[in-house]
Amino acid sequence: MLSRPIIGMGAVASTGRGVGTLFENLCRGVTGHAELRGFDRTRFRAQHAYEVDDRPVAGEDVPARATALLVDAIAQAAADAGLGEDLSGIPVLIGTGLRELRSLELWWREGTDLDDTGLHFGTALRERFNADVTHTFSNACSASLYALALGSDLLAEEGDHAPDTVIVAGVDVLTESMYGLLERVHPTPPDRVRPFDRDRTGVLMGDGAAAVVLGRETGGGRTHALLRSVAVNCDAFHVTAPSPEGIAKAMRTAYDMAGVKPKDIDLVMLHGTGTLLNDEAEATAMADALGDAASGPLMTAIKSMTGHTSGASGLMGLVMGVTALAEGRVPPTVGLERPVEEAAEFRFVTGDAASASMNVAQLNAFGFGGINAVAIVEAAP
Repeated sequence: MLSRPIIGMGAVASTGRGVGTLFENLCRGVTGHAELRGFDRTRFRAQHAYEVDDRPVAGEDVPARATALLVDAIAQAAADAGLGEDLSGIPVLIGTGLRELRSLELWWREGTDLDDTGLHFGTALRERFNADVTHTFSNACSASLYALALGSDLLAEEGDHAPDTVIVAGVDVLTESMYGLLERVHPTPPDRVRPFDRDRTGVLMGDGAAAVVLGRETGGGRTHALLRSVAVNCDAFHVTAPSPEGIAKAMRTAYDMAGVKPKDIDLVMLHGTGTLLNDEAEATAMADALGDAASGPLMTAIKSMTGHTSGASGLMGLVMGVTALAEGRVPPTVGLERPVEEAAEFRFVTGDAASASMNVAQLNAFGFGGINAVAIVEAAP
């Protein structure tokens, strides 16, 4: 059974920079939904996204934005944990779906200068933090929770070279190729992300990065929460259609690893992409895994405000879930008016943020190809 303290956190998304600011904005229902800024809207049926507004000139994209957001989130988390600017010897594990694909697109389409060493996040992390142990994992939309599982495994190692601290991060930004793919897969161009609503039209991408610092043992400093488990599997059911059975299996494994029962779950940070297949599959899996306790936990889907931040989304949900446990508040799912039948008995937070005393949260992240990840965290003692 895991009990790894989360001792530092950082995040940036279209709805705000910094864990506190981002959480407050989500609780207020602030959304990053806006017209596309980074590339030519005339090429696409969909016209909106959830972008971090950090480009010097509106409508003109720049390379290395994913790297910049990643460095920002890691710097926040490291400072929060009191690690300073020198991260030498500390493993940094990064989950991402697309890495710096946007930089490559700009080179191909616009002739933007491209230094291939900049396609590796490790280059920037070494320059900024002297980080000499970096690893990047591309596991679609569950990438950052997969990285979290690997990070917790590292802390279980024994011996003189076993780390006492690990940094785990996730990042992704909009790319033309993925944006075009996601808008074309739906019969109607998506206008906004409305998870679990019967009238949803699909998913839209968002920029984002999140990072956490894990320690080996509790004590000796500030602890935001305890990581109790991270369960991962790959059911390989279908390239794009999720398997409720595979998802439910990941959930039950997470409960067993954490030593909790379904009735112990107080909060679920849902994957909630707003796609036509994923929401029903996730709801079916949740009902299966929770059983008689399905109407117990509060549930929310923050992609309704941040958009789908791809490989960063799992860790983004974890950081916001940990903050919800500490604050006793849960951000709403914006735009959810008529829940799908499979989720009819769930306690969705809609409208205003909900206030509640909570101790255990579940964080979901599921990706193409049946790459499933579920984490369980417990409020700090």
